[in-house]
Amino acid sequence: MNYLEEARENFLKKEKDLSLYAQKSMDAKRFKKEKEDIRTPFFHDIDRIIYDLSYTRYLDKTQVFTSCENDHISKRMTHVQMVSKIARTIGRSLSLNEDLIEAIALGHDIGHTPLGHSGEAMLNKLCQEKMGCTFAHNVESVRYYMEIAHQGEGLNLCLQTLDGILMHNGEVLSKRYIKEEKTMTEFLAEYQLGCKDAEQIKHHHPMTLEGCVVRLSDVIGYIGRDIEDAIMIGKFSREEIPVSIKEVLGDNNRDIINTIILDIIKESMGKPYIQFSQKVYEALFALKKFNMERIYSQSMTTEEYNSYEIGMRKLFDQYIEDIQNERKDSLIYTLFLDTQNQEYIQNNSIERKVVDFIAGMTDEFFLAQIKNLK
Repeated sequence: MNYLEEARENFLKKEKDLSLYAQKSMDAKRFKKEKEDIRTPFFHDIDRIIYDLSYTRYLDKTQVFTSCENDHISKRMTHVQMVSKIARTIGRSLSLNEDLIEAIALGHDIGHTPLGHSGEAMLNKLCQEKMGCTFAHNVESVRYYMEIAHQGEGLNLCLQTLDGILMHNGEVLSKRYIKEEKTMTEFLAEYQLGCKDAEQIKHHHPMTLEGCVVRLSDVIGYIGRDIEDAIMIGKFSREEIPVSIKEVLGDNNRDIINTIILDIIKESMGKPYIQFSQKVYEALFALKKFNMERIYSQSMTTEEYNSYEIGMRKLFDQYIEDIQNERKDSLIYTLFLDTQNQEYIQNNSIERKVVDFIAGMTDEFFLAQIKNLK
């Protein structure tokens, strides 16, 4: 055995003691065949995700609060790293594949727009009006990794990684998550369905327990931290969190994370599913409702939202006009279209190209473009 073979064997050693229900590297699938190196497929996916330039843009993308003059307020980068850590804690405790978990966690929000969920709502409305389809960041994340990254070639991530990213959306909270077996064809059908109407796949589950863990960890990663951020900037006080929630989960991010993680581990140990206890599930559901009413619905003032939405519409129309008139000095050419291959250029409508460009923007870049509109 030479040093390369021995190195690969060392990568595989950690999988020998994985749970019966864990996703093994030997079953990883890619849409385009390629020769693997010493890295196992899911570990390789992690590298592809973090070395892609899009990963750096997490640094200046809103988590909840936009244009907040406080350096401690969460950004999208903070969130994905927290999700990764939480998910790997659960995964290691349940003997699941941590490499797959990390790949899904670090890539899950790459399709998020500037201005967080508010920006996503604005772009979704534009997509419905202009293209007759919906926009959702989980679908756009998969679209980016399959059809936009690497000059339109995509990163050729594993099927299981892409599926976990597509199915990570935690808007619909369930008490139990059972993995759904899927072929490549079935995954592609779900992806195409999501491109047309993202609402249709919210009740679908990932194909691996690792994907299920990331889906729950996405909620765990933001629910308590968003409370800390909101309290930090004076949205409400800790005492205003309902007593019924505090008695079960705690009233701070540390206790909330710890309580939910331990509950999931207890309820899921040795099981072919991931689940909460009824008590924790009900408290978490109530906390999501509290956060929606006290944080997410008030993350921007009506004036701010309307101003940004008008700006996004103008920017959308400006880029449409730039492409129609082939203004090659426009930023949509110099920073985006000029970097894409002919397959991307030929297979996508003008509107779709503009949506992809706007979705990839950071907050600072987006706000600068609005300010510079003619």
